[in-house]
Amino acid sequence: MSNLTVALAIVGGLVLAAIVGYNALMSRRNAPRQPDADDGLDAPLTAPAPLNREDEPVLHAPAGTGGATDRHEPLFDPALPAPAALPIPTAGRRGGLDPLIDVIAPITLENRVSGDAAIAAMPATRRAGSKPVAIEGLNELSSEWEPPAPGQRYGAFQAGVQLANRTGALNEIEYSEFVVKAQAFADAVNGAPEFPEMLDEVARARELDQFASGHDAQLGFVLRALHAAWSPGYVQQNAQRLGFVAGLIPGRMVLPAGEPGLPPILGLSFDTQAALADDPAQSAIRELTLSLDVPQVDRSERPFPRMREIAAALAREMDGVVTDGDGQLLREETMDAIGADLEQLYDTLDSRDLSAGSPLARRLFS
Repeated sequence: MSNLTVALAIVGGLVLAAIVGYNALMSRRNAPRQPDADDGLDAPLTAPAPLNREDEPVLHAPAGTGGATDRHEPLFDPALPAPAALPIPTAGRRGGLDPLIDVIAPITLENRVSGDAAIAAMPATRRAGSKPVAIEGLNELSSEWEPPAPGQRYGAFQAGVQLANRTGALNEIEYSEFVVKAQAFADAVNGAPEFPEMLDEVARARELDQFASGHDAQLGFVLRALHAAWSPGYVQQNAQRLGFVAGLIPGRMVLPAGEPGLPPILGLSFDTQAALADDPAQSAIRELTLSLDVPQVDRSERPFPRMREIAAALAREMDGVVTDGDGQLLREETMDAIGADLEQLYDTLDSRDLSAGSPLARRLFS
């Protein structure tokens, strides 16, 4: 074998080794980042109490179809005219039902009715179309309105149906279904219901829906990986460090509210298929969504400032950038403007007795 052949073989071997080494290096660099083994936070995640909502908010809502009930995110443009002021009923608040967002039909009784009898007479389904239906009794001992309970006695009842929610305003068909359910209950307990005028209530529902549509904000930041992708465990570990816990859906985590049973302050979601993979460590995640459902969370929780802080912390620790749903970088001045507009939104909701995070707001914006 000539010296030239030997030299060429050596050079070829070196080139092959260089290629193999380069490919191994790039493969290692591009492999999904894994959680730290000794962090202490990578124990199996425990799901919290059931949540009220599962929909992931997004920064830009899709274009509406033109229907009157299409929900949309506020444009946060102070130059736009505000929706017409919503008339506030003067009737007093009673129990869980509220004249601000409910049609309420009082039911007078011939005799006292036991809670057991009332429960037996309740409608099989507590909805009229897409609107919740509720029946409350006036407790004979406490003089408080409450859902019928065993062993109690009631001197009157009231039936109610919600005027609007995120599916739109109460319509004539839904109102008629409510009347049928309430009348059947009243007949079963020997009561006489008094129903408000349908056309008046449907018109009030449309006004409420118009107000709610113009003041419904669901925000989302997208965190995108700059270089190496992330494994589900890596995402979970970094989110846990900031207070997140597992949600009910694979690939979803939540930042719990300060009070148990309330909706989460923030949501964090990534690809469900990656979370369910046979070997999640090999799943590559390149983006995740951090979300805030504004009307569901009390402003005292500082949800938007915390959302900004968490997004910045995750981007710093995970080598990512914070963008909107279209991939545009969210700069500090843009977030400042959104924060200022959110404060105006909070003030408007407060002025209508629909403060963010209140029971009424959580019902209306659901």
